Amino acid sequence: MSKVKEKSFYEGNFGKYVLPGVILQSVLIGGGYATGREIVAFGAKFGALGWLGGIGIFLGFTIMSILTFEIARIYRVYDYKSVVEKFAGKLWVLYDIVYILLAIIIIAVMASATGEIVQQTLGIPYWVGVTGVIIIVGILNFYGNWLIERFKTYGTVALYIGYIIFSGLVISKTWNHAQQVFATGDTSYINGHVGIGAVLWTGIVYVGYNLAVYPASFFTLKRQTSRKETIWGGIISGVLMTIPWFLTYFSIMGFYPSEEILGATVPWLAMLKGIAGPGIISLYGIVVGWTLIETSTGIIHALIERINAGLEEIGKKTFTARQNAVLTVVVLLMATLLAKVGIIALIAKGYTMMAYGMIAVYAIPLITVGLYKVVTYKEKS
Repeated sequence: MSKVKEKSFYEGNFGKYVLPGVILQSVLIGGGYATGREIVAFGAKFGALGWLGGIGIFLGFTIMSILTFEIARIYRVYDYKSVVEKFAGKLWVLYDIVYILLAIIIIAVMASATGEIVQQTLGIPYWVGVTGVIIIVGILNFYGNWLIERFKTYGTVALYIGYIIFSGLVISKTWNHAQQVFATGDTSYINGHVGIGAVLWTGIVYVGYNLAVYPASFFTLKRQTSRKETIWGGIISGVLMTIPWFLTYFSIMGFYPSEEILGATVPWLAMLKGIAGPGIISLYGIVVGWTLIETSTGIIHALIERINAGLEEIGKKTFTARQNAVLTVVVLLMATLLAKVGIIALIAKGYTMMAYGMIAVYAIPLITVGLYKVVTYKEKS
């Protein structure tokens, strides 16, 4: 009886409207929100005007989600090579390259940051924490879609609770200062004039480098069978993907323009250390470790789906569950080793370049060719 209820829950409206956004948010949160560094770089540094970047981010994610979901639905394709090929043609080859490079960079940067944060907050040695993450992600990809959907659903709820707790603590204690920042239009952390266009463009770049999260959601899109479902699913995705951004942004505004916070490697940890007790600091360490698991699982699962689709095309057997787990461990070990040999500082600088690459091979073709195909598509009666 319980199994029937569980199946109907995921196969019903939750699976059609909410689950794609849950998966996207769970993958995004690791590379996009976990440390708070990303929100400083893509919005909070602009102070009172930074919220415009958040609006741009919401609109960007929503538009990308709706068009991506609709392309997958009308052509019934669910691996990233097939989806991208429908609106970008032969550019899918470039997308393949950019996606793999960006995937490894994101996981490497996350592994480096997570290992250090977990060590600081929980006292767990770097390699013990990273090894634990590798084992969990390997297990998730071994069991595949069924377990990943459930793990990420419960995980997203837990992560949201964590970020609401963190932001609630910080905002409640620093809101008077944040109000002053908005009242005075303070943008002093940035030297010189701040234009609205520059803030909005920063939001677009942020969406650009996070376009790598979309393939992680493709396996959930098979449930969507109408344009209504893809549109509402896209809007819900945009909301879920943007709420943590605004929670972090308003928290940082409570300290603006403090170099101690905005210049910190991990702004969230710097904010919490000045306000919260050891229990909350430890909870933050757990949440950050969890974000690495969620991000790595989604990114690698999308890569596995792409490989299996390619194998099917040439008439070969798809990966077994064991091979999925082995590939997962290999990718995570590669990323972790990259994180430890000192090139993180170099590859982290490649984020902006990768963002432009994603915009060129994914976003622009999607909002031109993809939009045209969506608008001109005639539903079969």
